[in-house]
Amino acid sequence: MSDYIVKATAYDGKIRAYAIHSTNIVKEAQRRHDSWATASAALGRTLTISAMMGAMLKGKDSLTVKVEGNGPIGAIIVDSNAKGEVRGFVKNPHVDFELNEQGKLDVRRAVGTEGNMSVVKDLGLKDYFTGQVPIVSGEISEDFTYYFVTSEQIPSAVGAGVLVNPDHSIKAAGGFIIQVMPGADEEVITKLENQISKFPAISSLVEQGHTPEQILLELFGKDEINILDRQDVSFTCNCSKERFERAIIGLGKEEIVQMIEEDHGAEATCHFCNEVYYFTEEELRSLL
Repeated sequence: MSDYIVKATAYDGKIRAYAIHSTNIVKEAQRRHDSWATASAALGRTLTISAMMGAMLKGKDSLTVKVEGNGPIGAIIVDSNAKGEVRGFVKNPHVDFELNEQGKLDVRRAVGTEGNMSVVKDLGLKDYFTGQVPIVSGEISEDFTYYFVTSEQIPSAVGAGVLVNPDHSIKAAGGFIIQVMPGADEEVITKLENQISKFPAISSLVEQGHTPEQILLELFGKDEINILDRQDVSFTCNCSKERFERAIIGLGKEEIVQMIEEDHGAEATCHFCNEVYYFTEEELRSLL
């Protein structure tokens, strides 16, 4: 199954809903960063939710999510945009723990329970929109739920699951975001709370091969859900050798000369996708 997001409304437009199949995105992130199981799950959950947040944007809008806890993986940084493109990395990808007491990957231990999560949105305006909240869980989904309620004042339920095979490869990944729209009455909110409380763990639905449409149908029922749109999503990085050329030029003439004389060239690695770009002495001289 390819990766895609479904956008929908429920209860006569009083609820906004998103669901995603993100297995291939998480597989590609793991491949590029050689991330171990627990780190892959933490990064994968953040990629999954950030991709759905990108689907809330329009045109050329984009956003950056940074989760910086006190756990051993350090910071998780993810970019996404309205075109269905997402990329990301974790500072220390080589983190893995035994399963926790619930038999799940111990993402909380990897991320930490103290620190901050920030979302910076580029909406094409003069200033960026920036929201920052403390980490309340370290499980990622709960932290995004807290972000939406606190920073954007939108009551939300967020779920993301990443399943890892015994050989530590990615088996499946997916998630959902459910949001209460302004004007929703107490009856709708109570009904939604009841539905979510009875809803199976997102990881189990992903494991069973549920599509994004099936996830939303299971949550709301076919009579209550209105599917609006489907959008393909992928792990896509916009880095290029030209971008790194501009960065090297920005270092200044003295630094470039030092690279030529001491290293006889240079190499630069993109944090987001781990692509390596090489510059020969001749190429560096052309930048002077």
